[in-house]
Amino acid sequence: MLPLGAFPTPLENAPRLAAALGLGHLWIKRDDLIGLGGGGNKARKLRFTCAEALAAGATTLITTGAQQSNHARATAATAARLGLGCVLVLAGDAPGHPTGNLLLDELAGAEIVWAGSTPPDDVAAAETERRPGSYLIPFGGSSPTSVAAYVECARELMDQADFDYVVVAVGSGATMAGLVTGLGAERVQGFDTGAVADPDATVRALLDHDPGRLDIDRGQIGPGYATVTEPVREALSLAARTEGLFLDPIYTGRAMAGLAATARPVASVVFLHSGGLPGLFAAQGSGH
Repeated sequence: MLPLGAFPTPLENAPRLAAALGLGHLWIKRDDLIGLGGGGNKARKLRFTCAEALAAGATTLITTGAQQSNHARATAATAARLGLGCVLVLAGDAPGHPTGNLLLDELAGAEIVWAGSTPPDDVAAAETERRPGSYLIPFGGSSPTSVAAYVECARELMDQADFDYVVVAVGSGATMAGLVTGLGAERVQGFDTGAVADPDATVRALLDHDPGRLDIDRGQIGPGYATVTEPVREALSLAARTEGLFLDPIYTGRAMAGLAATARPVASVVFLHSGGLPGLFAAQGSGH
């Protein structure tokens, strides 16, 4: 693990939002405030992944993502902090001008490779093969190594408060896998973002034990990963207007919409704010 960012991250009371949702108590775990490259869960995971990369003698980090990938942005920033090269293989074609996370990728000095119609993983594998000293970080930064980041987060939470369960957005899986490892599956409620076809299988593949039943709600995907649904827009507004809390439209916005739809009236809940705010500035009301 590398000493990057500020830990433990704060746990903040959110009484007005709790009242609006009908919860007994609500805390916000502020992993958006980690401090490295715009923060977020990807920055926490990269402390572990990049320690592995450095131990392997890496001089360049390579990873993949969507155009507005939070993981790509965090990887670019971490590479800059560590003095490493960074190649981001992003899906599709270059936009007319960079916005949101893509703008930050470029500011951090990352080399952007556009995959076009080719699967980004295939392009990234080829880039890794041809570049000496390169280290390939999986999609979303999720690997058995990065699961340890959210085992660490679970320990922080248990030191900070008594609570019934944690709510988390589920993308590439390691964040939920780490929380399940640290807290037990019965204390973690995941909300699928549509980033992978089978989130249950994705999370399980990262675990070294059988967690039992995983609670992953798939009700907030809407037409697909890159869309912003009306319940998510309402959740973004509710969090902002009750607590001055800004969420992103793909991950934390979906998790908050899910919490609003499934809130248990007397529960004490932790909402994991996994970051992603730069993506809001590229959403333009309809996409990510």
